[in-house]
Amino acid sequence: MFEQLVEAKIQEAMRNGEFDNLPFGKPINLDYWASLPEDIRAGYMLLKNAGYAPEETQLLNDMGELREQLASNNNQDKKAVIIKKLREIDLQYNLRMERRKRKK
Repeated sequence: MFEQLVEAKIQEAMRNGEFDNLPFGKPINLDYWASLPEDIRAGYMLLKNAGYAPEETQLLNDMGELREQLASNNNQDKKAVIIKKLREIDLQYNLRMERRKRKK
């Protein structure tokens, strides 16, 4: 039933031209979704699609961006700053996930 509703909405959007002229961008990196606990992954996806991203998701996105900056940077001083930020965000993420586990 749900799949039929989704498919009908997609077909309607296609007929209305809502997918025409969409901007091209980077491929979607789904690695961070795979790192989320399975029991909350679907809920986070629904929240994200509704325009609300939980802080854990934002932290994962931030870590991904920092890793890209680290890989493309040759300045050792800047790399050290990026690594420090990456470690801080990683710690925040791990603390949040640990709190979530303890609530269960």
